[in-house]
Amino acid sequence: MATKKQSTPKVVADKTAKAEKAVKTAPVAATKAVKAAKPAPVAVETKAVKAAKPAATKTVKAEKAAPKAPAAPKAAAAPKAAEKAIKTAAKSAKVTFTLPKEAVENAETVAVFGDFNNWQNGIVLSKQKDGSFKTAVELEKGRSYEYRFLINGEKWENDWAAEAYVPTPFGTYNSVVTA
Repeated sequence: MATKKQSTPKVVADKTAKAEKAVKTAPVAATKAVKAAKPAPVAVETKAVKAAKPAATKTVKAEKAAPKAPAAPKAAAAPKAAEKAIKTAAKSAKVTFTLPKEAVENAETVAVFGDFNNWQNGIVLSKQKDGSFKTAVELEKGRSYEYRFLINGEKWENDWAAEAYVPTPFGTYNSVVTA
């Protein structure tokens, strides 16, 4: 009866283990190679380059020979962010809040509070040369918002030029604006 050598299966097993290890480390090695590859230089055409056509040709040949690095994932995210900003801009409108000088009585600060900021962290209005206060806020189009002005952090005032007024549970009225 013939006997088999025991070393042959070990060699096959060793080769298989080495092959599996190579397959597992191949993506890591490829990633390292891509990271190590420098991007190709970009040829900038100047007056000197225009005059020296052979030098420009050599630069182009060098660029073709250089390996191209893969595009970064963030590059794909940039158009998506721009697209989202465009959609948001199409869905919003700039609304200007103004409180006339006669309503503010020598006020130092005026802030606007409303549904658009959950009646928290008022948006400060800028004092104008004529004594009125003014600010602009981006609001979602097609919605109505209730709001009021807070003068010097103490006195609530409605917008004298509001589209409408809505009663509140506190016995007062809120101004209404539709974006």
